[in-house]
Amino acid sequence: MSAKQMKQPTQPPAERSGVKLQVEGARVSYQARTGTVLAVDGIDLDVADGEFVAIVGPSGSGKSTFLMALDGLVPLAGGRISVGARQIDGPGPDRAVVFQDASLLPWRSVVDNVAYGLELAGRPKKERLRTAAELLVLTGLKGFEDFYPDQLSGGMKQRVNIARALAADPEILLLDEPFSGLDAQTRESMQAELLKIWDARKKTAVFVTHQIDEAVYLADRVIAFSARPATVVAQWRIPFDRPRPLELKHSREHRDLEEEIWEVVRAQKAPDEASGS
Repeated sequence: MSAKQMKQPTQPPAERSGVKLQVEGARVSYQARTGTVLAVDGIDLDVADGEFVAIVGPSGSGKSTFLMALDGLVPLAGGRISVGARQIDGPGPDRAVVFQDASLLPWRSVVDNVAYGLELAGRPKKERLRTAAELLVLTGLKGFEDFYPDQLSGGMKQRVNIARALAADPEILLLDEPFSGLDAQTRESMQAELLKIWDARKKTAVFVTHQIDEAVYLADRVIAFSARPATVVAQWRIPFDRPRPLELKHSREHRDLEEEIWEVVRAQKAPDEASGS
């Protein structure tokens, strides 16, 4: 069993059916002490409704910057990003981000942290509590409603973080290396938990990670970025059926695909490295 490396689509994303997230010629730059730095250079990408896409690439390649642009937290220097037919120009309730750091409010209980976004949106208390209760069941946190963040393990904090992101029922879930701070065993457990949660809600998801094994295990499609400024250099359709047991990660097919993707990522060089300067 092997994944088929895919060419970039030539048909404009706006004309493609079933697409939830459309990225056309996205460029992102920022100011540094040495001047303007181009972080993302002309990304074209479309993500289908309900698809789980993982982005990998060298450290510092602009993966997280690109994700923040998808959320509208970082402005584009060129191109456009659309959710369905709506071009985005900033953050909105149709997207939610799960960051590396759970950043829970320490003075609020688990249930109140999950319901916090709904409270800010002015939703009635009964609705907030009902939604939070449903998500605590989904994320395996039933029974911990009245706990506070300092009473939770790292994995449990990230479950609360995911539940909080899902509470507003976003169309797209953006995940920025959410398990990078966890130990290896907890990380694997959380990967399986995330797949269970995703399978229940079928949210369109874009997941940034440095761990290629994580990308292959979680995603429907893996996209490799070049070194900065980021461009798409390759993508793979992941052939494994769902649901996926953790044991899949130890199979020859999974490891062969990891190695194939790793070879592409490892070959990426920043412009100054490629020129030898």
